[in-house]
Amino acid sequence: MTVFEKRKNAFEAKYRLDEEARFKIGVRRNKLLGLWAAARMGLSSPAADDYAKEVVAADFERPGDDDVLEKVFADLTGKGLDVTDIQVREKMNELAATAREQVIEGLGN
Repeated sequence: MTVFEKRKNAFEAKYRLDEEARFKIGVRRNKLLGLWAAARMGLSSPAADDYAKEVVAADFERPGDDDVLEKVFADLTGKGLDVTDIQVREKMNELAATAREQVIEGLGN
């Protein structure tokens, strides 16, 4: 195997690991967002856990974060809670940082 092939394989392996980490961080963020929204709606376990799973599943509807944002925002406002889509987006961003830390520490599995 040439040096070039070794470098190519190393870059491909790093790309796979980076993509896997990005996926895990997104799933973890969505779960945390679901638990946050469930608490705001007054849900307790196991209903809160079930809702968090629904939020995670919503992310697979369309590329990007809009599907998750729309679901959580609609559910919160549907329960009569005073929240804006900007507040939900800010919470998503905040929880993305938390999710990153948890995945790096191995807690987001």
